[in-house]
Amino acid sequence: MSDKTTGGRPGNPGNLPADPRSFIGRRDELDWLDKELDPGSGVHRLVGLVGAGGVGKTRLALRAAGRVRDAYPDGVWLVELSPLHTAGLVGLAVVEALRLADQSTRSVTEVLAEWAEGKRLLLILDSCEHVLADCVALAETLLPILPGLRVLVTSREPLGLPGEWVLRLDPLPVADDAVALFTDRAAAAAPGFVLDDGNRDTVKAVCRRLDGIPLALELAAARLCELSLAQLHARLGERLPSPLDLLTSDDLDAHDEPGPARHRTLRTTIGWSHELCAPLERLLWARLSVFAGGFCPDAAEEVCAGGPLPATRIEGLLARLVEQSIVLRHRTEPGRFRLLDTVREFGADWLRALGEEHAVRLRHRDYYRRLAREGCAEWNTGRQVAWCERTLTENANLRAAMDCALTRPGAPTTLEMAADVGFLWRHCGYLRDAQHCLDLALAADPAPGPDRTRALWARGAVALLQGDLDVAVGWAVRCADAAKEQGDAVAVVAATYITGGQLALSGRLSEAIEVLGAAPRLPVRDDGLGAAQLQVRLALSFAYLLRGDHDEARTVADEVRRSSADHGECWAGAFADCFVAQADLARGDVGAAVRNARTALAGHGLLHNTVGVALSLEVLAGAVVAAGDGHRAARLLGIGQCVWELTGRAQMNSPDLIAGRRIHELRVRAEIGDEAYEKAYVEGLAMPYEEGLHYAANGR
Repeated sequence: MSDKTTGGRPGNPGNLPADPRSFIGRRDELDWLDKELDPGSGVHRLVGLVGAGGVGKTRLALRAAGRVRDAYPDGVWLVELSPLHTAGLVGLAVVEALRLADQSTRSVTEVLAEWAEGKRLLLILDSCEHVLADCVALAETLLPILPGLRVLVTSREPLGLPGEWVLRLDPLPVADDAVALFTDRAAAAAPGFVLDDGNRDTVKAVCRRLDGIPLALELAAARLCELSLAQLHARLGERLPSPLDLLTSDDLDAHDEPGPARHRTLRTTIGWSHELCAPLERLLWARLSVFAGGFCPDAAEEVCAGGPLPATRIEGLLARLVEQSIVLRHRTEPGRFRLLDTVREFGADWLRALGEEHAVRLRHRDYYRRLAREGCAEWNTGRQVAWCERTLTENANLRAAMDCALTRPGAPTTLEMAADVGFLWRHCGYLRDAQHCLDLALAADPAPGPDRTRALWARGAVALLQGDLDVAVGWAVRCADAAKEQGDAVAVVAATYITGGQLALSGRLSEAIEVLGAAPRLPVRDDGLGAAQLQVRLALSFAYLLRGDHDEARTVADEVRRSSADHGECWAGAFADCFVAQADLARGDVGAAVRNARTALAGHGLLHNTVGVALSLEVLAGAVVAAGDGHRAARLLGIGQCVWELTGRAQMNSPDLIAGRRIHELRVRAEIGDEAYEKAYVEGLAMPYEEGLHYAANGR
């Protein structure tokens, strides 16, 4: 199955980012990688690019992968590991990079192995050195059982596994490639700069002083916006002030290769760039190091302001750091910024030296705690899609902030944050993260109150989506008891979703209808509990559908659609559209079923709701075959199967949903014959995610 992200051009699944900068040098290395990464000629399935920080490992990996991606029909996938702060998350990072919306409780390696079976794909594990043991474990588990998998690793040291082919990356040759790179970047920083007989020797001297290290060359060239070449050359010869003695290779990167001399050259160049920054620019650089994955200007202002650095100065100072190549614009997200790993490490060391690390990390935690609180408060409104996108964009920072909070799992602020972040993660597809933070926060036996009730609801709702129905029973009881103890009537209603949802998915439909139908009809709120109120009614409509009470199901789903429209939300409304389509199909109104199923598909697509997309595709397939187009219906079932594979649980493990899907398949087979069905079904299976959704949504 191909997945939903394409790497720059149609028909090439993957997530390789575009790089607008020119790529200079490394011709021999690219030739070697072309051969080793080609499944038809390469002998080694684990390839390591090893070298010091700043030597260009990531850019070379991306360029090499881009040259061979046509050989990987199931994609070339970049897994960025630098944002990870704790062990045990590498497999989860791979799942997220592959856009697998896994909603099971199985091990991550099991999920990856099942999804990748029979596929041919290339994984790039970028920046492995700080999570080396996890990368080793993942590679030695997956490579023997997935013959179509190749892994390209960038790291400061090899994984050390048998069969690993290691290319140790040296700095660029000074005489040609280093000079060419410096000249190219200098021309960008100082328009009109050209290499000529008058400056060639000085440029070579600069490149030689910087040992041909690409990052050092780029940082130095960026300074030509304010220094002449002669001044640059002179400054590079100056000894740096003593604070840089804090940054020794023993303290920072003991595994850096190919040796401490080049390591010191890079550190010296970064330190030299640091010394050329104005004092407030240095302070901002240090404070920005707490962000994971990237940041927006608003977050930088709130997290980094304080003391001598007022918020009003940060926009201008950030622009200055961008001009100096200290801060880079994000590869794929306009309006966001990032730090290269080595530059961030330098800033983090200065932050520690300043004695500010704890305080700035707390400000980072509190910023994302407030963000999550606002997201939950507005979830059941017209801001819902925007909050979903914000959650996806800021996931690395939310995870880092949550990890910071969980260092004090019993603190009231930790419980509040876990309830809010867990709720957002549950609705945006990060079920494992939600389970992890909620389990830790609730294990501290927090005092009764609204935050505890919300956390219990979120944990039970996660268990339902994971199909962990036995576990869901326990959370349902705890949530119901907490809601009653709290005395919040809306919380009591919300708790019935866990109880009734578990009964419905277990096939105990009459009991589910009794529980869900008895829930009081209260005014629907705009916050997360308001969303839970709508989900109670959704679960009731779903139970009616499974029992075959289509008129009742449609009546309740229509009610949810109206309430969803009144609030401007989309999550519940899209499910309601899907349930209405199912009821329409059962009643023989095929045209309405097709329209409503496509409306549901569009709504779920806005929120990247994989389960909703899969359900809607199956309903649409049933409506399309009823309309007389069996070939199209078979393709839709193939597309839907691809999407179910992303979740790790076909038809949510529901016997009723599995039976319903089988009914659609048999109807299509009867309509067009087994051979035609298999052909069209395989065509659907072969469609990349976005192509499949486009096919389903457009009717042609």
